[in-house]
Amino acid sequence: MQPIIIVLIILVVLVFIALVKTIQVIPQASAAIVERFGRYTRTLNAGLNIVVPFIDSIRNRIDLREQVVPFPPQPVITQDNLVVNIDTVIYYQVTDARAATYEVASYIQAIEQLTVTTLRNIIGGMDLERTLTSREEINAALRGVLDEATGKWGIRVNRVELKAIEPPTSIQDSMEKQMRADRDKRAAILQAEGVRQSEILRAEGEKQSSILRAEGEAKAAALRAEGEAQAIRTVFESIHAGDADQKLLAYQYLQMLPKLAEGDANKLWIVPSEIGDALKGLSGAMGNFGPMGGGSSGFNPQAPGKGAPEADSAKDRREQPPID
Repeated sequence: MQPIIIVLIILVVLVFIALVKTIQVIPQASAAIVERFGRYTRTLNAGLNIVVPFIDSIRNRIDLREQVVPFPPQPVITQDNLVVNIDTVIYYQVTDARAATYEVASYIQAIEQLTVTTLRNIIGGMDLERTLTSREEINAALRGVLDEATGKWGIRVNRVELKAIEPPTSIQDSMEKQMRADRDKRAAILQAEGVRQSEILRAEGEKQSSILRAEGEAKAAALRAEGEAQAIRTVFESIHAGDADQKLLAYQYLQMLPKLAEGDANKLWIVPSEIGDALKGLSGAMGNFGPMGGGSSGFNPQAPGKGAPEADSAKDRREQPPID
């Protein structure tokens, strides 16, 4: 009985192993390569798959998701003979599991070496300044070469990024000094531009202020002249309305003469030539008043003072005969 039990146990174990090898569950976004007696037969996709146990075998399981692989810094010589260390990051995806298994032994190592050689060819044709400022150009050129070379391996390179470009320490110091000098220069230019703009605005403000002040003074002078003209017009109309004769005008003219000499600053008083006509008109006006008192006396405009009329009266009395 015991040998039969042992044989049954062995058979159960073999059946279990056969079932395990027959049923293959492939996760999502994965693939498996099946070989029969060492020869490729098919590729298992995601889901439940059945294979022939002990005849078919799983050669490789490949992840079909996009992978990110950072590569260590690589020394690269630029066109101006400077050594820079460049870190690269590759984003790739397996599109053909069979080609990725049989066309290349290790596609990760192959991509790394191809990246290094391609990067040296690209950077070798650029100087340091262009290398530091042309990351997009380097990424595009590197991705084009890698995508073309890895296509037959069943690999698609989606993106290539330069993570860091490190020039030598001495070059970094020189670049920092140059950057600091450029910033100081830009600051000085901006400050000078600000002062210039401020002066321009101040000059424009003063110009506008002067223009407005001149316009105000002109309007004030025009209004003042208009007011004076209106006043003269009003006086002239009033004189004509009152029907003033030559006598009144001469008298008013004589009244204005003392005002011409007012003020402490008047050192010299020039008598206008019209004063003779005014005095003649006033003399004629006073002569028409007739005799005053006991005789026929009249006002003499050329008399020296207030005593002139009294002297004329005394003279008239001496010439009259005595009364008995």
